[in-house]
Amino acid sequence: MYFAALLARTEDGWEASDTELDDVETLSDLTDLAREASVDEDTVLVFIEQEDAWFGVVRVDGEDDPRIFVSDATAAARSSYGEILLTDELLGREPGAEDTIAALEELVGLDDPEDGDPDTTPDNNNADTDDNDNDDDGFDADAVPAGPLGDTLILADLGLPEAELLMLRTDAMVEIADALGAAEVLETVR
Repeated sequence: MYFAALLARTEDGWEASDTELDDVETLSDLTDLAREASVDEDTVLVFIEQEDAWFGVVRVDGEDDPRIFVSDATAAARSSYGEILLTDELLGREPGAEDTIAALEELVGLDDPEDGDPDTTPDNNNADTDDNDNDDDGFDADAVPAGPLGDTLILADLGLPEAELLMLRTDAMVEIADALGAAEVLETVR
C-alpha cells in the first residue's frame, strides 16, 4: 500500500494535497508535479511511503534540481515508485549505464548460442575478457546499496535534523510532518 502527498510551503504555513502517481514515470515528471503545486516558487516536498517498507522525500525549491532521500534503497528498488527516485546520479552510476549493461548482456547472450563449439572459442573469450571485465562491471553498476540513500540534510533547515531522519522507520510521514509543523494539514489528506 502506497501513500503519496505534496506539502507546499506558503507564507501562511504548509498546504497539503494527496497526489496520484499513476501518470508519473520519471523524476522529471515528479519534479514538474511539485513545481505545479508551488506557491511563488517556494519549497515543495513530495512524500512517497510504502507501508512499513520504505519512504522517500523529494524536495523541490523553485527551479533548483530536486533533492532526494530514500529510507531504504534496496526496498525502494523493488517498487515502481522507488525506481523513479533511484536515479543513476543518486546511485552513483553514469547516466545510461543500465541501458549499456543490458545491451552488453544481450550481446553476450546472443554470442554463446551461435557458437557451435563451446570447448574452444567461448572458454578463451570468457577467460580473457567476459569474466574479468563485464561481470565485475555489471554487478557493481547494478548494485543498490542497502539502507538510506540520498541527501540526509534534505529537511534539516525545516526542523528535522539528519540524525532524526535516519532513525525514522514506521509512520515516517507523520513524524516528518510533525517536525515541520504540518501534522494537521497532512492529516487532512491521509
